[in-house]
Amino acid sequence: MKSKVLIIALSLYTGVSIAQKLKGSDTVLPLAQKEAESYLKVNKANKVTVTGGGSGVGLAALVDGTTDIAMSSRKIKMSEKIKLQDAGKASKEIIVAYDALAVIVNPSNKVAQLTREQLEGIFTGKIKNWKEVGGDDLQIVVYSRESSSGTYEFFKEHVLKNKNYASSVLSMPATGAIVQSISQTKGAIGYVGLAYVEKEIKTVKVSYDKGKTYVAPSMASAKDKSYPVVRPLYYYYLTTMEKSVKPFVDFCLSPEGQKIVEQVGYVPLTK
Repeated sequence: MKSKVLIIALSLYTGVSIAQKLKGSDTVLPLAQKEAESYLKVNKANKVTVTGGGSGVGLAALVDGTTDIAMSSRKIKMSEKIKLQDAGKASKEIIVAYDALAVIVNPSNKVAQLTREQLEGIFTGKIKNWKEVGGDDLQIVVYSRESSSGTYEFFKEHVLKNKNYASSVLSMPATGAIVQSISQTKGAIGYVGLAYVEKEIKTVKVSYDKGKTYVAPSMASAKDKSYPVVRPLYYYYLTTMEKSVKPFVDFCLSPEGQKIVEQVGYVPLTK
């Protein structure tokens, strides 16, 4: 996985240089990096800086004026909207892609499918051993993103039905760290965006109808909406900055930009 911070800068040509900063969601990070690389091949006078850290971090940076675009894997909260309003700022929301949020385990784990209720039990601490869900007699080690992460918020709302994570859950600062930890820990479980799925970990089929049907996270199951945990990925920017950010945003939404979405491993807006 690429580093958490990617600074892309190409030689300045004649004309006005535009420097843009994107900050926020680790889920959106690999997509924004690839979009910026392709965008700068054509717009060589520009400079784009892409930094992770979590959706909450990106939206806070938008409020305090230290980023041009906040990347987010969740919708902006009312509390964040109020902060923008109090600062006299108005923002615009753009959906740039969709993501199937994958539940992952160590490849040695023989458990291949879990219901939403079982996932709730595991992440809230009620289910502590894999034998309780058809696996080996092995302690479950649960990994999660930090509370500033939009993925943390989305998983809590849509999978845990707003129940609290167990105090024993191990919080990780970045999605790549979750992948690495689960690949090295036999009893581990966690969740990541589809673009972070690698051969070093195993995805689990998920059921939202109490075990009648189980669906694996994939590009196809996200596109046809058969996979139950699909979410939009967002860019937020200030309306006062629209003129400067619109060329890059428009590129991300263009057929070329949406092709990159699929190449990275997310679901494009167009069919």
